[in-house]
Amino acid sequence: MTPRESNEPIPVPQPVATGLTRAAIFLVVVLNQSAKNRSVVQSLCADLSALVRSVGFREQEGTLSCVMGIGSEAWDWIFGKPLPAELHKFREIREGKRHAVSTPGDLIFHIRAQRFDLCFELATQITTRLGPAISSTDEVHGFRYFDSRDLIGFVDGTENPKGEEAVEATLIAGEDPMFAGGSYVIVQKYLHDLTAWNAVPVERQEKIVGRTKLNDVELDDKTKPTYAHNALNKVVRDGKEIKILRDNMPFGNAGEKEFGTYFIGYSRSPKTIEEMLHNMFVGKPKGNYDQLLDFSRAVTGCLFFVPSATFLENVKP
Repeated sequence: MTPRESNEPIPVPQPVATGLTRAAIFLVVVLNQSAKNRSVVQSLCADLSALVRSVGFREQEGTLSCVMGIGSEAWDWIFGKPLPAELHKFREIREGKRHAVSTPGDLIFHIRAQRFDLCFELATQITTRLGPAISSTDEVHGFRYFDSRDLIGFVDGTENPKGEEAVEATLIAGEDPMFAGGSYVIVQKYLHDLTAWNAVPVERQEKIVGRTKLNDVELDDKTKPTYAHNALNKVVRDGKEIKILRDNMPFGNAGEKEFGTYFIGYSRSPKTIEEMLHNMFVGKPKGNYDQLLDFSRAVTGCLFFVPSATFLENVKP
């Protein structure tokens, strides 16, 4: 790849900062690296926007969208050097019984729509196109749960930035000009012990989360413990809060008693989310950890770079 010239138009980003939807598929794949498969992946990169338009045209009120991210071990194989400045493999965190695992993942497709059938059709089209280039996948089907609550009963995503604030939080600009319009995304699949959680009194749950459960009001500073989930997820630098964009979704299998939250966070630098995770798993200060982790465990963990839509459309097999 070559650096973007100063007189070139500003790249069009992928649809990172879109509105919340009722359905999502999180599709993480590992690739079989060969010359033939490289061409298959490069071709999909170039055609992804057209593929989304083709499927979405069937139900235009379904607001179908797809964000594609690439992991560090796949980037050089697909595109060559240089790599985005902060792209690296997800760094695991281990502190006592708490473990933010790092798991394999070369590509992620974050597919969103108001109807699940649109998500499923697009995921099917993508996996068909990739064919033998895929060696394994992790696929999670997310759904909106009542008024945007997670399965532990609290509203999720209340403090998400919106509009220009979301753009500022997620999209790279002058700090890495070759990859302007791109973003970083970290994903983790959490499984919850709902039997244990539901045995906790609501007042105690609210202190752990940092918000009221029924009406979703943030606890004031006098009431909120320093170990509250939303306190540990607040990153401040030079007196300014650095926000990320979350689009978490509940998922589950009632028959298997599997209940979870798929965390997905977009940021213009992975350092922000990495600091949040360190605060959660290690503590701030050490030992003052996120007590939600006594009831939830991370079973996946990946970091990807999301290039601009312009970048993808210009990929040549």
